[in-house]
Amino acid sequence: MLEGIVIVSGTGTGVGKTVTTAAVATMALARRRSVAVVKPAQTGVTPDEPGDLAEVRRLSGADDLHEMARYRDALSPEAAARREGRPVPALDDVAASIAELGALRDLVLVEGAGGLLVRFGDCTVADLAKELRAQVLVVTAAGLGTLNDTTLTLEALAARDVPCAGVVIGAWSTEPDLAARSNLADLTHTIGEPPAGALAQDAATAPDFGRVAEVGLAPRLGGTLDPADFVRRNREPVGVDAP
Repeated sequence: MLEGIVIVSGTGTGVGKTVTTAAVATMALARRRSVAVVKPAQTGVTPDEPGDLAEVRRLSGADDLHEMARYRDALSPEAAARREGRPVPALDDVAASIAELGALRDLVLVEGAGGLLVRFGDCTVADLAKELRAQVLVVTAAGLGTLNDTTLTLEALAARDVPCAGVVIGAWSTEPDLAARSNLADLTHTIGEPPAGALAQDAATAPDFGRVAEVGLAPRLGGTLDPADFVRRNREPVGVDAP
């Protein structure tokens, strides 16, 4: 089970970071761990609209939530702040606040914005992870393009000596297409192990999110998924003749 400070970063936008954050928080809370969830910079919502942390609360029941800045435009934090003529929280301030939370909680989940190298102010998510000596849980897509995006993200982590807590497929369809099934074997090769999770595509609307989180995450993330068995059952069989 994850402990300490863990940054949840995606290989891009819309890959399922918020649902993955909520799923990990759900599993930790079910084991009576103290959990805080942090969003250093929320973009794309007005001051009175629910943001990502509201969705984490709805799905997981977590209530120790911390949003550090919010901007209206659905852009990178740096670009959104620039359009409003407002600053973005400085790396030192963000890191200090998160470290303070980490000293008093079993687990602090920090949801980034977009991908690992998206800038907010004077730093990126990767810089924040390095400053905090935190692990990064990478959320990726299942379909076309994911092999390149995942490889680049993992290489960027390795180049900065930032540990990876695992790779989670943020939205796995009940009827995966050829690309998604084929990618499982290649993702396993890229990661060096099977993905540590594969959350159902409709997880956010499931009547029992806790159950979805449990069966979609490997034991090291608090769930019951057998990653090797998942890959075995869902990958494209070798030697299938093309029509």
